[in-house]
Amino acid sequence: MLADDLASTALGIELLEAGPGRATVRMRITETMVNGHAIGHGGYVFLLADTAFACACNSHGPVTVAAGADITFVAPVRLGDELVAVAEERTRFGRSGVYDVTVRRGDDVVAEFRGRSRTLK
Repeated sequence: MLADDLASTALGIELLEAGPGRATVRMRITETMVNGHAIGHGGYVFLLADTAFACACNSHGPVTVAAGADITFVAPVRLGDELVAVAEERTRFGRSGVYDVTVRRGDDVVAEFRGRSRTLK
């Protein structure tokens, strides 16, 4: 799935690990991702977390999409930071699922994301 995701791959997002209900992805903050406050734009942090979420919820096979998501920004990111997002399935019920994603810079948490998935018929 990620190989066909031009939005994610164009930003340099790499899949590091994947398995049933989980995924780990990585991205470096580039100068085009920095906002007017000289910090990484939150939209890019969200996109990284969303990509990890997508990889995790699609790991079971059927096409699965986001039904909703929210993010809490814990710390700012800066130019050159390497971010790693780890997605973990919390539960699946019927065609729905709940996934948590932690985005880190080294050992520091920079964001927490919760995604709700829906498998298509």
